[in-house]
Amino acid sequence: MKLYAKTISATLPDWATVVKRSADLIEVEINDEHPNFQSLLEELATEIEPGTFGVKAEDLCSRLGIEMSNPRLHQLAEQAQNLISLIAMHSDYKQLLNDGYQPDLNIADAQTALTYLQCELERNRELSVY
Repeated sequence: MKLYAKTISATLPDWATVVKRSADLIEVEINDEHPNFQSLLEELATEIEPGTFGVKAEDLCSRLGIEMSNPRLHQLAEQAQNLISLIAMHSDYKQLLNDGYQPDLNIADAQTALTYLQCELERNRELSVY
C-alpha cells in the first residue's frame, strides 16, 4: 500500500519505508501484510458507517506522524497512467486476455480517457498562464 504525504515523522516503523521524496510530496510504501501493521489496523478499526468497519486514513496517518498530501490532479492522472501501463504488461492480465477475457471497456480505453484528461488539464494550465 502507498501513502502520499506532505510531511512525515523522522522515525517510521519497520513496515513503512519512504520510497521517494520530492519538493512537495513524500511517497511511503507500507507492507500491509506485516503483523505489526495488521495489529495497528485492528487497534484503529472503527465503524465507519453502520455495519462497515475500517480504518480512517487520517487516523492511520496521525499514528504514523504523516500529514496527508492532496496531490494535484495532473499528478494523480500521471500515476494512474503508470499503473494502467503496469497492468497491461502484467502476466496475469495477459493470461486473462489469452483465456478469452473481453471486457466492454479495456486498458486502451482507460489510457485514452486519462490522455484526454491530461490534455484538458494542460490546456487549462496554458490558458491560466495568459
